[in-house]
Amino acid sequence: MQKITTYLWFDKQAEEAATFYTSLFADSRILDVQRHGEGGPGPVGSAMIVTFELAGQRYIALNGGPEFRFTEAISLFVDCETQEEVDELWAKLTDGGEEGRCGWLKDRYGLSWQIIPKALPELLSKSDPAVAGRVMQAMLGMKKIDVQGLLDAAS
Repeated sequence: MQKITTYLWFDKQAEEAATFYTSLFADSRILDVQRHGEGGPGPVGSAMIVTFELAGQRYIALNGGPEFRFTEAISLFVDCETQEEVDELWAKLTDGGEEGRCGWLKDRYGLSWQIIPKALPELLSKSDPAVAGRVMQAMLGMKKIDVQGLLDAAS
């Protein structure tokens, strides 16, 4: 069992969000849904707590009401193998959400994500500071990270 689990507070979309997120990543599934009963704060039968896994990582989502909202102070970082993976996740997660800068976005539920290709940290860690600087400048001008744009900046 995982020792530390990320706990996400939603207004009333926890089950919908968990279903959406698990559709995006391999090795993902809903593990449990605890529903409101009689006398609970939510409608009888509606989801209260949803436990799910994304790519084998466990999360818990709570329908806690509108009191708290997500901020960019926390985000989910996705390490992407290819530009195609970046493109696919970017399109799905920004649908109903909003694009940010430098690979950041907010999904339709307000949760922040970083969709980052493996090439970015590899290029930023080049021993030649001029190359790393050009890559950094290229990234700062991007919303969705473009691997070819990074490679062009590095050469």
